[in-house]
Amino acid sequence: MARLAVPVAVRWGDLDAYGHVNNVAVLSLLEEARVAAFWHPGDAEPEYPTAVLLAGPGAQTITVVAKHEVEYLAPFGHLREGVVVELWIGNLGGASIDICYEIFPAQGEGPDDGAPRRPFVRATSTLVMLDARTNAPRRLGEAERAAWEPFVEEPVQHRRRA
Repeated sequence: MARLAVPVAVRWGDLDAYGHVNNVAVLSLLEEARVAAFWHPGDAEPEYPTAVLLAGPGAQTITVVAKHEVEYLAPFGHLREGVVVELWIGNLGGASIDICYEIFPAQGEGPDDGAPRRPFVRATSTLVMLDARTNAPRRLGEAERAAWEPFVEEPVQHRRRA
């Protein structure tokens, strides 16, 4: 299967007093990647084949985040080239999808010692589709399933506490 790779800038405002990206700012980076990957930009041609959700006035669907699960694997600071958020779908449900993420340094950032890339963050968000008129969950449509099925992979296996 395939993953999407969405470049995202790391801003100075994302840093905390320790000089690394704050945990709340990480959720913002994930949101930026998710919006770029799944929301259609309107009149423009979408950059990603998964961008089939319409937003804004008159949209028939509202999306809400039902859950975030985030594992912070390594701290990271300001990176001139930003980060790459890799996204895939861990589960296509009836009215929801689980979006999985890993955040990596952008090309040219970090060590180039031949070692395998290691993510800074691994996360999952559950997104629920709501009918904009009724605010009730609505089933995923055929066009959404067709656009998203090629990006379904094994979900993130989050560590569990005993």
